[in-house]
Order: sequence, then C-alpha cells, then structure tokens
Amino acid sequence: MKDYKATIGLEIHAELKTKTKMFCNSRNAPHDAEPNIHVCPVCLAHPGTLPTINKSAVEHVLMVGHAIGGTLATFSEFDRKNYFYPDIPKGYQISQYKYPLVSGGELAGVKITRVHLEEDTARSLHDQGEGSIVDFNRAGVPLMELVTEPVMHDAKTAGNFARELQILLRTLGVSDANMEKGEMRVEANISMSESDELGTKVEVKNINSFKAVEASIIYEVKRQTELLEKGEKVMQETRGWDENASKTKSQRAKEGSADYRYFPDPDLPKLDLTDFSRIAEKMPELPDEKRKKYSNLGIAREQIETIISDKLLVKLMDSVVKSDSVSEAVGALAANYLTSDVQALRLKTGDEALEAAHTEAFIGLMQLLVDKKITSRVAKDLLQKVLLEGKDAETLATEGGLMQENSEEALQGVIEEILNEHTSVVEEYKAGKESAIQFLVGQGMKKTKGSANPELLKSLLEAKLK
Repeated sequence: MKDYKATIGLEIHAELKTKTKMFCNSRNAPHDAEPNIHVCPVCLAHPGTLPTINKSAVEHVLMVGHAIGGTLATFSEFDRKNYFYPDIPKGYQISQYKYPLVSGGELAGVKITRVHLEEDTARSLHDQGEGSIVDFNRAGVPLMELVTEPVMHDAKTAGNFARELQILLRTLGVSDANMEKGEMRVEANISMSESDELGTKVEVKNINSFKAVEASIIYEVKRQTELLEKGEKVMQETRGWDENASKTKSQRAKEGSADYRYFPDPDLPKLDLTDFSRIAEKMPELPDEKRKKYSNLGIAREQIETIISDKLLVKLMDSVVKSDSVSEAVGALAANYLTSDVQALRLKTGDEALEAAHTEAFIGLMQLLVDKKITSRVAKDLLQKVLLEGKDAETLATEGGLMQENSEEALQGVIEEILNEHTSVVEEYKAGKESAIQFLVGQGMKKTKGSANPELLKSLLEAKLK
C-alpha cells in the first residue's frame, strides 16, 4: 500500500448575535418555532427594496479577526454570489469575495486564510405534510465565514480547531455557536496525495457536531485512499455526511468561484473601516488568557477546559477569581465545585437561576471548606441556599450545628452509639474485614449530619476497636 498524505482545510460558518438581521430591521431570531414571523420586504427579496449594512455584525467579525491576529481590512465591500435555490429568493446571496474583512491569522496552531461576512439563507422544511415550505426567519441573518489554510493532516487536529473556534466565539460574545441548532456549521475539504502537491479536493457538508467532524474526515480519508489504491480517480465533488449511516454520500459536482459570477453589489456602499479602529478597546479576556489565569490558581487542565467552553461557568468562575479575598486554594476548590456539584444543581434549577448566583456567598462556603470548619458533605448540603439564595455559609452551618466537630470528647458518645447499634459490623472488622470501618465512619457522619471530622472519626473508631 502506498503512503498517502491527507490534507484538510475547514470552512466554518457562524450565525452572529445581533438584534437585527444583516441588511434589514427584521429581528435576528432564526430558531423561533413559528415560521416566517421575523421577515420583511428586504429579506423576502421584494422588488425595489434596498439593503442596509448592520455595523454590529461588521464589528463582531473584526473582533474575531483581532483575536486571531489577522489583518483587519481598512476597505471592504459586499458582492453578489449568484446561484439559484429555493432558499435564496433573490437568486443571489450577498457575501464578500475580493475584499474580506479579515485576512490571515492563526488559531490553535492552524493558519487562517480569511474571515468574511455574508447573509444566511432561508431554511427549507420538508416535514410539513405532503409538501415543503421555506422558512424565511433565517434569511438575512448575519453569517461569519472563516476559511482555514489547507494545513491540517488528521481528523483530531481539525476537530480541536473547531472546538477552539467555538470557545473563542462564545468568549467574544459574538455567537452562541451551538452546532445542534445550526448556529455553527463546519464544512471539511479533504484531499489525498502521495506527494506535497495537493490531491483532488472533496468538500463534506452537513456536519453538525465535533464528533461528526472527526468521523467524516476519517471516513473520507479511508474512502479516497481505497479509490487511489484501486487506480481510480477521486472526483471533485460536494458530499454530505450521513450521521445514521456514518458515511459520506455524493450530493453534486463541486462549484468553483467562477460558477458564482461574483460582482460588487451595486445597492451597498463601499465600507470605510476606519470607523472601527478602536476594536482593540472592546476585546474581552481571550481563552488563552483565561487558561493562564486559571492555571495560576492550580486548577486542573481538564477543569479549565470544561469551564472556558461553557459561558455560564466562565461567568461564575470569573466572578470568583476577581474577588480580592480569593486564595489559590479557594479558587481551585471553587473550580472543582463548579465542574461537579454546581453542574448537578444546574440540571435541577436551569441556567436562569444560576445567572444571578451569589458568588461572594459561594466564596465564603469554599473558604469554610479550605479552613476545615465544615466537611464536604455539609458543603454539598448548603450549596443551593448559599449559591442561589445568598445565605451566609457560616451562619447556616453554625445554626444547623454543622460546623466540623474536631473534639474527641464530643465524638466519643457518637462512637459508643455506633458500636452498640452495629455489633455485627464490629465483629466483621475484628475478624479481619478492614473495609467495615468505612461503614462505621459513614454511620458516624450520618449521626452528626456530616459535621464530624471524618479522619478523626475513623482514627477514634480504630483505636476503640483494637
């Protein structure tokens, strides 16, 4: 078998978070359940209507460009990309061709070709009884397109790049980038070659998860390699990813830029981007900066990645970190709770309740744990009242008799009760079953409502049973 080299480039679209659509005043809410309620003559392409550029969308793309170290254009324009499809009522899409907003840059070690701005298409719905309908709620929504250089050579690298871009978009606040909602869509270009010269490019569309990004690339590399091994040619085409069959399927011959007959849109003015020269002042803390800040608190790498990929967890963690009273130990413990117990609480209460979480009270709870004034069992029991209601952790623990009991004298009575109530377990321990001590410790924690120092309790039990 010959040694074939895979070369991969990605084209990623992301719906931008703006109040209105790209070229009109219709509300930007493409995922509302009722079709065709956020529409107007402009996004429905009525004759005689004129588009107007959404400056917020332009700013969003320039922020992405600044974050990836790209070259921000000082001049740009919009073009008409001509093709016919039921979800394109004008017969063309307003996009950018020769003068993108951003050129170059790099993210996650992958070089970027360009980032430009266009309008999204409408959505064809095929589950509406006997026929199909077109929902124009999405038509005209601002859509960022990022194109990488063909510099990736394996599926994992491509998947990681897409994940990192999602984190960046959410950190900047320019897109929610939920793939399951179509807010972020990945297309992969894959070619195979025996040399450094690129092979025939195949584009794979309809990829709706990071797992599917990697699976589709792995499948396509295998498919193309098998064709070349048999002496057959790889056809330049667009293929779709079939999630159920876990394979790509041919859709159509791949178009080139000439097929779209690009030309500048005569209804839109040229863009002088000097008005956006202060983009740097609007930039938030970027993901790598957050990684460094969290790492300095001793937070585990896996926990850091869980936090920065989740907008709500980032908000809570940043609120903890910015407090002057937070030590490294408290910060690391807070991260541990945010990625475990708070996530469990979130499933029960929903995100909205945690949006207004009382992080100062939460810090107080973590401090009690660090100071060993309460046990982890007590912290878990108090978490909801502290985080959601802002109750003072120390007051709750004191009033509930939950402050950690470190007095040997106070625990002796509890130990006597446990041993008298569980004589069979005591006999098992004395017969050599050392794990039985954990049951007895658990009973002691239960009797003291979690306030006993578990290490001291175990030590006293072992001494008593000698």
